[in-house]
Amino acid sequence: MNLLARREHSTRELKRKLKVRGMEGAAVDQALAALQEERLLSDERFVEMLVHSRISKGQGPLRIQAELREHGVSDDLVSAAVDVNDPQWHDKIKEVRHKRFGASLPSTIDERAKQMRFLQYRGFTSEQIRAAFKSRGGDE
Repeated sequence: MNLLARREHSTRELKRKLKVRGMEGAAVDQALAALQEERLLSDERFVEMLVHSRISKGQGPLRIQAELREHGVSDDLVSAAVDVNDPQWHDKIKEVRHKRFGASLPSTIDERAKQMRFLQYRGFTSEQIRAAFKSRGGDE
């Protein structure tokens, strides 16, 4: 309960933490089942919290999906929570690029490459990155 009081956890993450603290497998499974039954432990709630948190930090869909998978969230929940093709990502990537590098588009190839690497590290798709560098007139 102390672990859940601090923040949401995925089922796999909480199971790992309990085993590290010396609980045995059967006791851990029983405790997790009881917590899920009482709705104190929910992978859906964990996913919602993590996605909202990472979007507000300016991370893209690929990075968020990878982090969810690292926490042991099922692929069904991941794909339901993070749609790579959602138009919101185009607005978010422009916001992230603008916040980091300013409103004007890069004037040199080196600047453009630097910005593209940054956005790729943040977890945006190649398509989203290319779209972020299109000028207002539609030319690249």
